[in-house]
Amino acid sequence: MQADTQKWRECAKYFPFMRNQIAYWTGGNPDGRPLLLVHGFPTCSWDWQPVWETLGVNHRLIACDMLGFGLSDKPRGGHEGGGYSIYHQTLMQLALLKHLGVTQFDALVHDYGVSVGQQLLSFQQEGDAAAGLGQVIFLNGGIFPDQHRPRPMQKLGVSPVGFLLGLLMNRKGFGKSFCEVFGPDTQPSEAELDQFWEFISHKGGNRITHRLLHYIADRVKNKEDWEEALVLAQDKIGLINGALDPVSGKHAYDRWRSTLPNARHHLISHVGHYPQVEAPDEVAATALTWLAE
Repeated sequence: MQADTQKWRECAKYFPFMRNQIAYWTGGNPDGRPLLLVHGFPTCSWDWQPVWETLGVNHRLIACDMLGFGLSDKPRGGHEGGGYSIYHQTLMQLALLKHLGVTQFDALVHDYGVSVGQQLLSFQQEGDAAAGLGQVIFLNGGIFPDQHRPRPMQKLGVSPVGFLLGLLMNRKGFGKSFCEVFGPDTQPSEAELDQFWEFISHKGGNRITHRLLHYIADRVKNKEDWEEALVLAQDKIGLINGALDPVSGKHAYDRWRSTLPNARHHLISHVGHYPQVEAPDEVAATALTWLAE
């Protein structure tokens, strides 16, 4: 049965972060260890809906739409309330945990969210914040900037005429581009594409897409620190990777294995960039096994 976006909207709660309203969801086992779910670009926490129920059997789930995404505020200036940098998005995640009274937690992160995961690890190792962070499980994303293969949409967005991306982006163009990062046998239906677009376009979010691409420059700027954070945390991190992803597929998985030989890894051969959507049962089972260890 197709999931209901209206019900998801009705379950959203909001908390203030630097003059903006951030949408968030909680669920699962209230007595379980908290699991923070961090979504990717250009989508939102709706991405976790296919694994939400399964992960929630054992864990207290926490997810928010980051600033500029989904149901959260989308300031046009891009710097109001801290801007769209990974640094401030990570501070927002920590503010949400504090708002909920959570001090100990694990994290499952995807795409844009992998950079938030790396920043959390870096914060923890510096002793500044995220002291209660336990395990971090990564899904497909630009963990290693030199392995990231940006799509044409992303290249346009970070160019001097990046503002054109917001003007040109519509449901038809989004659907075509989005399908290209999925596996050939796990393509989203038109109805599912409508759901993704519903959240992307909420509050005119498609018009600020180029501003959200700030994360690409953040990854280059923080490459050394964020990769060192992974090396130092190999005993508590893992990667679940969709091999057919043209952006960060098997080539990125191979880099993970060579750079982080003591970290866990799991390759899903038949899916692309959204393994939690394309192979939810396998992703949830692998994540739950690792989190229980």
